[in-house]
Amino acid sequence: MERGATTRLAGATIAVAAAMAIDAARAADLPVKTAVPIEYVRVCSASGAGFFYIPGTDTCLRVSGRARFEAGYIPVQNRTNSSGDLSQYRGLMRLNFDARTQTGYGTLRAFLRVEAASRTGVFMTSGTQQRIGNAFPGTGQDAFGRVQNYFVTEKAFVQFAGLTAGRASSFFDFYAHDYELIGSTAGSDVPSTNLLAYTYKTAEGWSATLSMEDPNVRKNPFYAASAGPTATTPGQSGLNNVFITAPSPVILGTNADGTANTAVFVDTVQRSRMPDFVGALRYDAGWGSVQLSAAVKDVNIGGFIANSGLSTLTAAPGSATGPVGAGTAAALLATRGLTSGAQTDYGWAVQGGLKVNLPWIAPGDGLYLQGAYGEGALVYTGFSYFTGTYGSQLNPVQGAPFMHALADAVINPLTGRIDLSTSFTATASFLHYWTPEWRSAFFGSYGEVGFRRGTREAFSLVNGLVGATAPPTGAAFASSPILRDNYQIIAGTSLIWSPVKDLDIGIEGTYIGTGPLGGRVADASRPVTVNGLPAYTEKRYDTTQIRMRVQRDF
Repeated sequence: MERGATTRLAGATIAVAAAMAIDAARAADLPVKTAVPIEYVRVCSASGAGFFYIPGTDTCLRVSGRARFEAGYIPVQNRTNSSGDLSQYRGLMRLNFDARTQTGYGTLRAFLRVEAASRTGVFMTSGTQQRIGNAFPGTGQDAFGRVQNYFVTEKAFVQFAGLTAGRASSFFDFYAHDYELIGSTAGSDVPSTNLLAYTYKTAEGWSATLSMEDPNVRKNPFYAASAGPTATTPGQSGLNNVFITAPSPVILGTNADGTANTAVFVDTVQRSRMPDFVGALRYDAGWGSVQLSAAVKDVNIGGFIANSGLSTLTAAPGSATGPVGAGTAAALLATRGLTSGAQTDYGWAVQGGLKVNLPWIAPGDGLYLQGAYGEGALVYTGFSYFTGTYGSQLNPVQGAPFMHALADAVINPLTGRIDLSTSFTATASFLHYWTPEWRSAFFGSYGEVGFRRGTREAFSLVNGLVGATAPPTGAAFASSPILRDNYQIIAGTSLIWSPVKDLDIGIEGTYIGTGPLGGRVADASRPVTVNGLPAYTEKRYDTTQIRMRVQRDF
């Protein structure tokens, strides 16, 4: 290669190197993009197992849930009309969200729980939940009353510095069917109600709670006799729609034979006028827990229903001539000290509960004892828990030969005053672990409900005005189930296998016995009469129920 060519090549090489050096220097002056750091989910051990920090916050969250399948069988003696369903099924899902943040005032907590289920069969579907708006039924010919679905906000509450606000379990409750699959025993168990409560706790295990709770969740209705139309009453517009008005008669005049000839009707649908007030004193220790709780609630009715009076004052006994004149009704009411049909009385309930842990028998064993008494407060004593709430008269099971009287109160048709019912329940439940994988519960309860003496007799006087929904007069009075004092016995046991953690496979059987506290009642499943009296009567109705469950919690 010639000297000149060599010189030119060396110069070109130097120029390229210089250019590269200048570009590198310029690149060093430009901003450098770095990868965004990944924020990994961190375990929040301070709040307990399963909690983790929500990324970017100091709030700990735990997500959990449940999947459940249930199938049941209950024998039915009466296979006619709408009765006859023997088997029931349910599939249920549950999701829980528990968020906790540590503050200078203690833990700030928000808890959410939603449940959804599809359930079939007359007994597995719940009239109680449907009456209170927590479920909706199928409407097909073969599905109505047998297929039911729901999606409900089971829990949604905030807890902060002793305050609990939102949708939560009632602070009145204690045992709440903790050991049972079906949840049959008598006793208060309201897992979802709207409330505002304050709890004060001490380091020694004592706590005291005052709670203001939604009154609509604890209202068992008044007994209300329907008002026409019948053969002797013309009927009044709107009186038969029990979803708007529930008419109950007040007798203003009688015939010479003592039967009613004049009456007006009051609306016994209760309105929300004040919250229920609940107080609870509790002690928790290593050996168990004890609680004493009390509640007070208003029991109210509306005024007289306009133009609802029925009169036979100017006609032969047994025939109605139409509404009582306003002046006549006012004058007759004044003799009873009534200026308006609107009234308020106050129901109340007290409950005591004891839980004893029994690890000396086997780890996990426990015993619950609980008793409650109330006036005008059946949902608080829990007498109607198995039969169903938010109904004044219900069959204990489908096809039963007689009805349970379950009213919180009655308007005495002679005095026009509110008569509160009384009720009490006693419950015991024992859980025993045969092995760490096998356990059984043994449980039972007894309860009674009663009505003021003379109230039922007074209603028989209005039977000719309001029809067969009131106790009849004459000899048939003794066999009528309407407003009869009654009792219920429930006993059962279960066997549950948990082969792995959080999986339950179990079966439970219960016995239910229901009857009037005295005498006999007509058998509605065999409506045969002889000389106007029932040919078949019952002193007690006995039945059984079996249910199995497969459940996974996570």
